[in-house]
Amino acid sequence: MARSRDGVEIAYDSHGRTDGDAPTVILVHGWAGNRTFWSRQVDVLTERYHVVTVDLGGHGESGTGRGDWNLPAFGDDVVAVVEAVGARDVALVGHSMGGDAIVFAARLLGDRVRGLVWVDTLRSLGDEPTSSAEDVAGFVAPFHADFGASVDRFARSLFSEGADPALVDHVARGMVAAPQEAALGSIGYALNRHPPIIAALAEVSAPVVAINPDVSPTDVESLRRHGVEPIILTGVGHFSMLEDPDQFNPVLGATLASFFG
Repeated sequence: MARSRDGVEIAYDSHGRTDGDAPTVILVHGWAGNRTFWSRQVDVLTERYHVVTVDLGGHGESGTGRGDWNLPAFGDDVVAVVEAVGARDVALVGHSMGGDAIVFAARLLGDRVRGLVWVDTLRSLGDEPTSSAEDVAGFVAPFHADFGASVDRFARSLFSEGADPALVDHVARGMVAAPQEAALGSIGYALNRHPPIIAALAEVSAPVVAINPDVSPTDVESLRRHGVEPIILTGVGHFSMLEDPDQFNPVLGATLASFFG
């Protein structure tokens, strides 16, 4: 366990090379996920890297009790794990909300970070209209009223039509089982993310690559305006790393190799 800045314990697993010479790849799940969502990447990446999978605060086996489950606090969780494993040469990979977390972490870690990978974190950046307080309340209300049913419905909506039903069931069950304190405390931050992310990106010098699905369009130009280079995968949904690892893993591997030379 690592300990985040506010004292919340952060669970993680360390895989592969720990000889001190291998770069470290930190894999960070998204909202209501956990570190097992990277199960189809770990074995491939450990051939070359020290790989660390993280449970963000309030998720998986990590601790709870945080006063405000905001996105910078999740960034602190990532920093705590990087410090705990003593990583000096790091790539940060974040799925969905985990992509927000790694940006805030990179802002603190400075030149130790060689690159960031977003996995369907944002498909546009800067052009989203601001949601009012009423909009945010309306968005989160169903999750508070019936967490299990709302999360199940939401999780299933994130997959492509041709996704393996057993995989869809597995991910939906995992998200429904997520600790509700952090899930409900953080979901409101899904809206109005663009301004704080843009501000944080301005303080990050490392390259940022976005691996996005083609389930809906990516606004390539809006991402590039903020230094994010998109790569589009075909025939997959939000969980591309689980849906089609044969397509996803070579793209991730090539991206990581470009960071470390």
